[in-house]
Amino acid sequence: MSDHQFCSSSRDSQSHPNSFQSDSVCLRSQQSLPSVPSLTSQLHLQQYHLSNIQHHCLTTLKGHTSYVSSLAVAGKFLYTGSSDKEIRLWNCDDLNSEFEYENLANNILVVGKGAVKSLVVLTDKLFSAHQDHKIRVWKINNDDPDNQTYTRLATLPTLTDRATKLLLPKNHVQIRRHKTCTWVHHVDTVSALALSRDETLLYSVSWDRTLKIWRTSDFKCLESVTNAHDDAINAVALSDDCDVYTGSTDMKIKVWRKIPGDKSHSLVATLEKHNSGINALAISLDGSTLYSGASDRSIVVWEKDEGDNGMEVAGALRGHTKSILCLAVVSDLVCSGSADKTIRIWRRGVDGNYSCLAVLEGHKGPVKCLAGAVDRCNRSDTWYVIYSGSLDCDIKVWQIVVPLL
Repeated sequence: MSDHQFCSSSRDSQSHPNSFQSDSVCLRSQQSLPSVPSLTSQLHLQQYHLSNIQHHCLTTLKGHTSYVSSLAVAGKFLYTGSSDKEIRLWNCDDLNSEFEYENLANNILVVGKGAVKSLVVLTDKLFSAHQDHKIRVWKINNDDPDNQTYTRLATLPTLTDRATKLLLPKNHVQIRRHKTCTWVHHVDTVSALALSRDETLLYSVSWDRTLKIWRTSDFKCLESVTNAHDDAINAVALSDDCDVYTGSTDMKIKVWRKIPGDKSHSLVATLEKHNSGINALAISLDGSTLYSGASDRSIVVWEKDEGDNGMEVAGALRGHTKSILCLAVVSDLVCSGSADKTIRIWRRGVDGNYSCLAVLEGHKGPVKCLAGAVDRCNRSDTWYVIYSGSLDCDIKVWQIVVPLL
């Protein structure tokens, strides 16, 4: 599976000069999934609407001049990436004060070409995925706790990786009729990143239809799963048991696993239920439930079968009127962002059904990315903070207060 062969992507980067044109495919809403039962309980909806759920927008962060394409939270800092190659750092120390949402203007990075598609924070490192086919690694400098700065450590694949692979012909793969490169290269937009739970491995997926695995200690590319899908890969998620889930425009979710004794990942399952391209994946904290969002306006809920550890469809969460563009799991909440310009907040009840706790409205464009954290909790309720980035170029910060079940 991993050995170093590649066929050119159906989404040639030269055919998509900017990420908005490429992303416009996922904005087109398709017919919903009539064959998948709804998991949204009307009884729970009524009960929660009568309860003391509170939600409001704390503030709107302005500064980006093009759409916000990625978000990552690390402590009191928020990292945001935009479609015009810009990464910004925001200080979010006091969530109740707009003043504290400081745009650290001295720390704006403008790198590469095109959109910053994904951001991942690992202790003192920031990984960023870009439309120019590169992954960049940044050292986060914490000398001044109120004013982080960062410097570039590496660009993946590293020069060492490229040089060692360049010498042997077997490491070269054909990407177009008259062009080759080494297997460690992504040759189209790097669309998403994910860290293993032990943080030793970084997984990347791309519109070139490959899944790559990198070692976080020295940034070496360990494996490339070629032709992982029939079309562009848009999302990746990892479970506690090291299963890797990839979601693609080909309407499939594939499950990859490294069998003990094997040197590379193998395909162990293909999940097919959506009738349009898959734009987002998220997995529950215990790894037992996978959520997938697509242009069919549905969030499909997959649950592990206790018998063979496979994933089975439990049902769908419905309510959005246009494509699902992003998903995030924040503790026991599932957050979904849509081309309908709203964010929906879902929580599973004890009976297995889900309630839509809130519909967050305020963005003037499709919601492209989400992140969040638990702010605080007490005996009666839990306070969450949700960050949303949109094609309206704004980042909104929401506070959700949810009574305990």
